[in-house]
Amino acid sequence: MSRPARGPSGERRGRLRLVVIQALVFSLFATLFVRLYYLQVVSGDSYHAQAASQSVREVVVQPQRGLIVDAQGRPLVTNRPSWVVSVDRTLLDKLTDHQRDVLLDRLAGAVDLSRAAIEKRLVTCGDAGSAPGVCWNGSPYQPVPVAHDVRQQVALRILEQPEDYPAVVADQQSVRAYPEPFGVNLAHVLGYLSPITEDEYDTAKEDGDHSVNGASYVGRAGVEKEYDAWLRGMPGYERVAVDSMGRVIGDDGEVAGSPGDTLVTSIDARVQGVVERQLAQTIRTARATRDPVTGRNYVADSGAAVVLEARTGRVVAMASQPTYDPGVWVGGISEAQLRHLYSARAGTPLLSRATQGQFAPGSTWKPFMTAGALTHGYSQDTRLDCSSGFTVGNRVFKNYESDAYGMIGFDRALEVSCNTFFYRVGYDFWRRYGSDESDVHARDPLVKEAKTFGFGSRTGIDLPGEAPGRIADRRWKLAYWHSMKDYYCGIAKKPQDAKTSDFVYTYAGEFCAEGYAYRAGDAVNFAIGQGDTIVTPLQLARAYAALSNGGTLYAPRVGKAVVDPHGTVLERIPPHKVGEVHVPHKTLAYIDRALQGVTREGTMAWRMGGFPLDDVTVRSKTGSAEVYGKQSTSWVASYTKDYVVVMMVSQGGTGSGTSGPAVRKIWEALYGIKGEDVDPRRAAIPSTVAPASLPIFLKDGSILPPAVRKAER
Repeated sequence: MSRPARGPSGERRGRLRLVVIQALVFSLFATLFVRLYYLQVVSGDSYHAQAASQSVREVVVQPQRGLIVDAQGRPLVTNRPSWVVSVDRTLLDKLTDHQRDVLLDRLAGAVDLSRAAIEKRLVTCGDAGSAPGVCWNGSPYQPVPVAHDVRQQVALRILEQPEDYPAVVADQQSVRAYPEPFGVNLAHVLGYLSPITEDEYDTAKEDGDHSVNGASYVGRAGVEKEYDAWLRGMPGYERVAVDSMGRVIGDDGEVAGSPGDTLVTSIDARVQGVVERQLAQTIRTARATRDPVTGRNYVADSGAAVVLEARTGRVVAMASQPTYDPGVWVGGISEAQLRHLYSARAGTPLLSRATQGQFAPGSTWKPFMTAGALTHGYSQDTRLDCSSGFTVGNRVFKNYESDAYGMIGFDRALEVSCNTFFYRVGYDFWRRYGSDESDVHARDPLVKEAKTFGFGSRTGIDLPGEAPGRIADRRWKLAYWHSMKDYYCGIAKKPQDAKTSDFVYTYAGEFCAEGYAYRAGDAVNFAIGQGDTIVTPLQLARAYAALSNGGTLYAPRVGKAVVDPHGTVLERIPPHKVGEVHVPHKTLAYIDRALQGVTREGTMAWRMGGFPLDDVTVRSKTGSAEVYGKQSTSWVASYTKDYVVVMMVSQGGTGSGTSGPAVRKIWEALYGIKGEDVDPRRAAIPSTVAPASLPIFLKDGSILPPAVRKAER
């Protein structure tokens, strides 16, 4: 069967359709070309600028943090390389759910972390499910660190097997290191770092501070916090090109950062090592020693030791027990480790007993009471009875171990640490000026003198978190009664139950009724450093420095200078004078002679036998502070014209009995003493006196010790 032939009209219609289609195609191409011309030529510059701004992102390059060195230039805190494993979230998001699960499980096994811990680190701070201190606070285009201090073989495996670890990056970063010269710990002075918080970062941005970013680590304690702005440096930035999906497709230049500056401290690592070892050994010895009062070994739960330059207030050494390893913060601290640092059962290792611990000063308080008495009516010729007991109301306040020395002066009372002598002084002032128990404005020369020596307020040391201590005067007692009366009145108004001891129940009743009253018993306790008055070891050391230097109070300083990475001194941190005690020099000289007597003939003498006191004249005062329900706190405060040495052991026993041997060894180290010989060449600090000049910073990065100067004892 043959096909029918097409007529002329059919052919014309076919050609017409073809022309129409060609015209339509041509018009479409014409429209496209016109649009392309408009976008690329007419508006090309505008769209190119917009595209560029949207495709270039900045990735932070963290700076190397500045060094912390001692007064001789020895490194206390440096930096070391650490293998860090990070996850690029832009690449991770490209994986399927199954691929992501397999990768995170494999990574968790490689870096010895749980998958949940890794996933917490990958959450941006502020997003749903973010955990403060764990979440990522940095750029979303920057790989997120999930594991620090990874073993090198693990890091190399990740680098060599990218097909098994897509989106995972391993590189070396700089973290804090602690060289520990002479075995020093110094954790409470140095401090630690932790990630910047959202609030801190927002505040920095509002203040225009470009030295921090969302991924910065900042100082949290010690000089790391106090001098953070100097130490942190300035971050750099790498510009990376990303596609529309946020994936990195290339580099687009970088802005170099600058490392942090070096902090030179007044700490001497050699002295610090001696102080730390002696404090730790003293506590160990106390714990193995039987307390004759309680019949069990001393608890010796904590302790502190401070060495200051007497003329400047600079800190030469400062130790606290219990302590901790400052390296525990590097790379992030675990919850278990953090609980231990705050644990009361572990002794709260994070607490610096030197600057934050507050304890009754005991008899180390008496030199300041002597200054108060001698400047308010008493004289060096005054003689009072050092009896075995002193009766106030219906209570007998006893002398230590009930020893009696008859009629003696202030000097002898300091030598033998006679409590009843000072009880009489405190009672006399109370009777003359303050027998109205409710008068909070009554004159009290002893309280006034204590405040003159800086007690009851912070010293102003360049370390954060310092405790103020407490002067338990009339105003404090009234304020305390107002704050606690509801609690104690609640106990007193209920029938005594089995859980409430007779002492607590009786005390609650008395406190509820008359706890505001400043009685004679409060005054006599204040005069011997007992009762509710508390001080920090640093406060006591600063006050003894004032006795040594003629009456000047300094705000103690750990920082000495800031030096840039090229060795240029940017800022010197001079001694900071904050006041004068305004005690006549003849009175200070009298107290000075009496404290020499404590070392030669008094309560410290049995610990200083054979010590060359004619060559190195050590003044000292011992103390055994009693606290209800606890064992005695051991104190020794001592000084020469160069240094002050104070040691305290909580629940450690008597002053000279527990702390005396250690204090002697510290003095021997400071002056190079062996037996009865003094050899400055053996001294822990060259020529026995802390250097006034700074270490020498060479262009090759090495640091030399400063020039030495001679001592004046």
